[in-house]
Amino acid sequence: MSSIDLRDLQLQDMAALLESEGEPRFRARQMCQWLYKHQVFDPEQMTNLPEPLRQRLQATCHIGALTVLRHQQSDDGTEKTLFGLADGNQVETVLIPAEERRTLCVSTQVGCAIGCRFCLTAQGGLVRSLRPSEIVGQVLYFQTPGKAPDRAFTNIVFMGMGEPLDNFNGTVQAIRIITAEWGLGISPRRITVSTSGLVRRLEAFGREDLKVNLAISLNATTDAVRTEIMPINKAFPIDKLLQACREFPLPARRRITFEYVMLRDVNDTPEDAARLVRLLRGIRSKINLLPFNEIPGSPYRRPLDETVTRFQEYLLQHGLAAFVRQSRGRDISAACGQLRYESRPESELTPLLT
Repeated sequence: MSSIDLRDLQLQDMAALLESEGEPRFRARQMCQWLYKHQVFDPEQMTNLPEPLRQRLQATCHIGALTVLRHQQSDDGTEKTLFGLADGNQVETVLIPAEERRTLCVSTQVGCAIGCRFCLTAQGGLVRSLRPSEIVGQVLYFQTPGKAPDRAFTNIVFMGMGEPLDNFNGTVQAIRIITAEWGLGISPRRITVSTSGLVRRLEAFGREDLKVNLAISLNATTDAVRTEIMPINKAFPIDKLLQACREFPLPARRRITFEYVMLRDVNDTPEDAARLVRLLRGIRSKINLLPFNEIPGSPYRRPLDETVTRFQEYLLQHGLAAFVRQSRGRDISAACGQLRYESRPESELTPLLT
């Protein structure tokens, strides 16, 4: 029987595991204190548990750890960390500083199956989904006790490698751990989950009532263009996606963020701006305009700055909240769409710490 990673478990699962061992359920909260507040990696360090229990946990369970293989810092302060997983795969996590917030961009999969043609992660396809412990582990690394305050994060976005709703169970269970008072205790208002538009998964995600923010990677105003740049649109065209957005159970005073990667002469025309206004009518929303970050092998180009400005101004003039998101970390390939799966032997990467 394979060893259980304790950070894959919800509180109730941990309590049930302990009960099956003849232990009181309250010890689950004690264990969570060690796992998430003290960040221990060895059951022997859980000193307020009975020694026989610690020995049984050692024999049947483990506490997974990510290994930092590489750390890079951009000229603009953005940090990118390459984490090694237990099976030799790797994922990247990005910390993005701004004036009033520091946003942690986490990955949910090794690679991605969605195939967006403007995204470097998609070029390698999907290797596998991350377990809850591997998603939570990225967040825990930046919550390490004693970490310098100026490196702490204020917000989390599920916008790294992978499609979060394609890893539905892993994403949902990780969010429950991240937001639970027995876990990391981070407010769901500070968490945003981005999806390319898996409509049935989106509907199920709404039923989970996680109260996190939702972002939709829209990127086009016609099905023809969206299908060209995002093949997922064949299964879930724009009208079905936007209907699901209209029906999504948004918390009060929240808005759906629509992400719009702007590609020169593809989706950045005045006609696109007009269609976008019509498409989003009646949806509590805001739009993040993302000028394309050019990547190797892509046929697309970054739009001209004046094109982006005109596009934004049209949206603003027609009552939409529209923001141009500045690219951060482009010099270290940490900007939106630039994260990638690196299929290199682990021997070629030097571990920094665990």
